[in-house]
Amino acid sequence: MKRIKHILLCISVCLSPLLASAQIADSLFRVVPVQGAYNFRDIGGYPTKDGRTVVSGKIYRSADIGKLTDQDLELLAERHICTVVDFRGTQEAAASPDRLLPGTDYTLCPAGSDHVGDPNDMISLLKDDNFLLSFYGKPSVHYAGDRFRTLFAKLMEQPAENAALLYHCTGGRDRTGMATALILYTLDVPMEVITEDYVASNFYLRDKNRDMYDGLAERVGISVEQLEEKMQLRPEFLEAFFSALAEEYGSVEAFLEKEFGMGQPERIAFRNKFTF
Repeated sequence: MKRIKHILLCISVCLSPLLASAQIADSLFRVVPVQGAYNFRDIGGYPTKDGRTVVSGKIYRSADIGKLTDQDLELLAERHICTVVDFRGTQEAAASPDRLLPGTDYTLCPAGSDHVGDPNDMISLLKDDNFLLSFYGKPSVHYAGDRFRTLFAKLMEQPAENAALLYHCTGGRDRTGMATALILYTLDVPMEVITEDYVASNFYLRDKNRDMYDGLAERVGISVEQLEEKMQLRPEFLEAFFSALAEEYGSVEAFLEKEFGMGQPERIAFRNKFTF
């Protein structure tokens, strides 16, 4: 509770009124108060275009979960999180293995992540002012089917009661952010709400990122403040992702059908399962 109050206070002081209101709502009932991970959130509770609500307690997102505490694992058990989908690359995941409950259904989906997390590659990328915009465009679309197919399959297979799923990458913002946006889009959540959820990671990862940026900024040859600005999540990144999907497949719905086997009947079933 003390951590939640701290989050609320920081939000009210540091963020714009629009994003602050969205993130205060996250803090009240979406943020999972784990000690060993950042940006651990329930993606439920959002309204859909037709007046329904995304169910809570069924789908979670997070950054790296390799440092979860024993108390954190108890919390995962209480929330019945028994399926984990990991978007990290093979070496990236091996460097910080997930800490999981016994019997967890774990799947590594490393498509497109072979070089993510490599310090030398990161330094090279950071010298390009538009690297994040490029990352969300055609490069991500090229891997999106293989990267997120297992996530959607596991969600469709998930029992209706007493089971929840968690997906994550290392930072819990880019690959995880795209996955969240696709899920919420499929559930018919308005795009402005999807975008607010996406950029909320700027706040929830602020402390984690500052620790990482201190050393990285010097190697790139810029200030920490410049690096923070360069790495900020912006709505246009998500727009680039969805635009690239539409350009490549004709529409986001066509992507869902071709890559995940989710035609209109399957999408309706998905919405019935995860909204009420």
